[in-house]
Amino acid sequence: MKFSCRFILVIFAFICCCRPQPGFSEALTDQLERVVAVPQDPQRVVAFAPSLTEIIYAIGQGHRLVGATVYSNFPAAAQKLPRVGTYVHLDLERIVALKPDLCIATKDGNPRTVIDRLAALNIPVYTVNPSDLKSVGQTILELGTILNASEIAAAVVEDINRRVRKVRDLVDGLSDRPRVFFQIGVKPIISVGTDTFIHELIVFAGGRNLAAGSNPYPHYSWEQVIGLSPDVIVITTMARQAVFEQVRKTWHRWSRLPAAKNGRIYLVDSDVFDRPSPRLVDGLEQLAVLLHPKLKMQLQ
Repeated sequence: MKFSCRFILVIFAFICCCRPQPGFSEALTDQLERVVAVPQDPQRVVAFAPSLTEIIYAIGQGHRLVGATVYSNFPAAAQKLPRVGTYVHLDLERIVALKPDLCIATKDGNPRTVIDRLAALNIPVYTVNPSDLKSVGQTILELGTILNASEIAAAVVEDINRRVRKVRDLVDGLSDRPRVFFQIGVKPIISVGTDTFIHELIVFAGGRNLAAGSNPYPHYSWEQVIGLSPDVIVITTMARQAVFEQVRKTWHRWSRLPAAKNGRIYLVDSDVFDRPSPRLVDGLEQLAVLLHPKLKMQLQ
């Protein structure tokens, strides 16, 4: 009997020792192959890009956020969060003052110097690098694991994958592949090359990206774009709405341009197309309808 009691006490002590304590951290490898000591249950999270803020809200963990970057405007609740600078110009002092137990960063834009300085201050920074729809899904799943929301994260990714499959199945049966010029900058005119998620959206939506190539963000003159003879021009920029309209009016002046002649010059919400967040699938569906209007009823 004494042996049995002693055995039970040993086992109980072992379980207590192995059970994560409140300050427990787990060593995880982020998408930059950095080993990061991530808290088991982070309560004070700062997101270093609007896309990351959107992902955290999408998996139902917005209550953990105590800070976000300047243009984090979706969902509406994100607009009330304290700001820590823009994602390319992070305010280190402001971040530290918020006393985060975890920061989520992105390789695209966030300065490595700030990440390293936070790490030196024992503030863990988990970095992601979503570059296409597949890696956006992977990022959602990883953040779901870190923020103890694996089930809802999996459901979000499954919904994205289902909608992507539907679009691709619909356009696979179409022979028409419109030539698309996707404009993301005004002065100079900037488009998107092959190694971008917008290129992937164009291809999945059943179009041909006229700017495809090794340069991710090629520059063009007006004459060069006219020479490409696009069937469709899609314009997205962070500029003011008045600038959007002026650019569209300018393209319409070139009557020999197929996109102008056929009234196929469109303005779209840059936040939906430019951020590697769950809303990219909204952008895919919108683009599929712009390129193939006959799909509108099936994608509503």
